Amino acid sequence: MSLPIIQKLSEEKALKIYESFETDKRQTWCSNCGNYGIQNAVNRALAIEGLDRTKVALCYDVGCCGNGADKFEGYTIHGLHGRVIPLAAGAALANTNMKVMAFGGDGATFSEGVNHLVHGVRNDFPMVFVLHNNENYGLTTGQASSLTRKGCKMNASPDGVYTDTINPLDFVLSLKPSFVARAFSGNVDQLTGILCEALKHRGFAFIDVLQSCPTYNRETPEDWYNSRVFDVKDLEDYNVYDIWQARKIVQDEEERIATGILFRNPDKVPFLDAIPNRKTRHTPLTEEVKHMSIKEFI
Repeated sequence: MSLPIIQKLSEEKALKIYESFETDKRQTWCSNCGNYGIQNAVNRALAIEGLDRTKVALCYDVGCCGNGADKFEGYTIHGLHGRVIPLAAGAALANTNMKVMAFGGDGATFSEGVNHLVHGVRNDFPMVFVLHNNENYGLTTGQASSLTRKGCKMNASPDGVYTDTINPLDFVLSLKPSFVARAFSGNVDQLTGILCEALKHRGFAFIDVLQSCPTYNRETPEDWYNSRVFDVKDLEDYNVYDIWQARKIVQDEEERIATGILFRNPDKVPFLDAIPNRKTRHTPLTEEVKHMSIKEFI
């Protein structure tokens, strides 16, 4: 763990928040699953940012990542398959006093609900979205998703995947996002730092988290990622505000895989701020709910 994170997490307030997230539910992911690292990083980041369980809502899609919904002591909801982004967007727009995070797998996000991802990004809804990218449908025992690598043999594709794989970050960057990052679940410190920045972001923060699936996807084990990932912070000439540089660097998904905060657009106006009739409003929608007479319409 890097020294700044140790110092922040050991502060009394942060430590109390971190401990308050613990439940008595046993985590049931497979041994060496990347979800353990992601869950730990999320808890750390929330604690460091001072977001206790009354200040954040966590929305989970169906899938292995969704099994984390009852492993967090706080406001959590387990939604429908592929539909977590509109669910989380509704919560985030209704109550801007709450920070909203959403979690979905690659199958749910890029196969079942890719339409919701498109509009989540282009509308710049005020939420953090964490993609659990293990390149398969893990919960339903290893079917190929649209992010499974071409040629990879899966349970329902014994001869290997024969269709081209979607490049998730190039796809998202084509939608003119405001925050795009990638991390590896084996590097909890880096993911924690990225999540801290995402939680401070005002619009839609998209984080692609590469994770191994030790049970069903043998093509990309943890060692495979460890030998390939690098942080763009180590590049002298990398400009996080240059979308074309970001699109270029994410093309390589085989040899040198870029991680870190890859793109930011601080000038993009978030959804609520862009609506003309909301410009004079300073209250969350939850405080504007009231009884309205419909007598004149009856």
